[in-house]
Amino acid sequence: MEKLTISKISLADLKRVTNFQYQGIADYEWTQGDSVPLSDREWQQLEYIQSHFLTYDTQLMNDSTIWARAIYPLLMLAEQGDIQAWGQVPLQAHYSNFEIEGIADGVLARYEAGSLTRPYLVVVETKKGVEGQHPVPQLYGQLLAAAHLNWEDNRQPSQEIFGCYTIADTWKLVRAEIDGIDADKPLLRIENSREYTEKIEAEIILKILKNIVAKYAKLAVG
Repeated sequence: MEKLTISKISLADLKRVTNFQYQGIADYEWTQGDSVPLSDREWQQLEYIQSHFLTYDTQLMNDSTIWARAIYPLLMLAEQGDIQAWGQVPLQAHYSNFEIEGIADGVLARYEAGSLTRPYLVVVETKKGVEGQHPVPQLYGQLLAAAHLNWEDNRQPSQEIFGCYTIADTWKLVRAEIDGIDADKPLLRIENSREYTEKIEAEIILKILKNIVAKYAKLAVG
C-alpha cells in the first residue's frame, strides 16, 4: 500500500490516488457571509486584531509571528460551542489503496471527551524560505485525511470539508467534497475562493469561518 506524507505530497500524487476535479475560483454560496452577525465583543476583538496588525510589514515578519498575531486569533473568534481552534494537529487516514498522514498547522474541530474529533476546517500556513513547500497539494492532502476521519465517525457516503492556506496575512479558502471514500479511487472535488487579505478584509474572513462553524454546530444539535 502506498504511503503519502502530507508535507511532501504533490498534485501528481493526488491525481494518481484520487479522481481529482478542480472547480476553480468563483463566488460560491459558502463564501457569502454577509448575513452572518457579529456580536459587540467580536467586533471589538476584530478591531483589536486589525489595529495591532495594520502598521506592520507582514513580508518581514517571521511565520510564527504572523500565525500568532493574525491567523490563529481569527480561528479562535470563529469558535462555537465545542468546535474549537487548535494548532499542530496530527492527521492520519487509511484509504483502500493508500495511506496519508501529516500535521495540520491549524484546525477547527470538535472537542469531545478530552480529544479532538471531526475536523471541519484544516489550515496550512505557508512557510517562507527554501524549506517551504507548495501549500496547495499539502492542503488537499489534509482535506483527504480529515474527510476520512469524519467518515469513520459518521459513515456518510459523501464528505464535505473546508480548508485554507495562508501566505503572510492572505487567506485562500477551499471547499472539498470527497465521495466514495471506500472506493479504489475516491472522488476529490475542489472549489476555491478568491484571496482575502486580513489587513483590510478580516471581517469577511471571519464571517466565512463563522458560517462554516455554525453549519456544523447546527448539525450536531440536530
